Amino acid sequence: MICKEAQPAECRGRLRAIQDTMDILSGKWKMTIIACLGFQKKRFMDLQREVEGIGPKMLAKELQELEINGLVQRTVSCTKPLTVEYHITEYGQTLRPVIHEMAVWGKQHRHRIMHTTS
Repeated sequence: MICKEAQPAECRGRLRAIQDTMDILSGKWKMTIIACLGFQKKRFMDLQREVEGIGPKMLAKELQELEINGLVQRTVSCTKPLTVEYHITEYGQTLRPVIHEMAVWGKQHRHRIMHTTS
């Protein structure tokens, strides 16, 4: 457990840090968007196609929040029509180990559930 062997102040600090992380990455879509951008920069419509089930308003909102938190950068190219691309920032790249571990855990969980309920 997080706090089993920790002192009360250390435990509160760890729980606060977890809450801070959850506040920034909360919601159904943010981690998926970051994971998609972790491979390469993408245009808005490409992201919308890859993140199944997300609507354009929600994608725009989530991208804006990720940009405000310094995890994603938006680049506008002066082409006709304008080209808007998004890419994960260097700071956003620090989430790679977290995303990797989530993917590992998710695969194990899916396997466990699929084989336990059969």
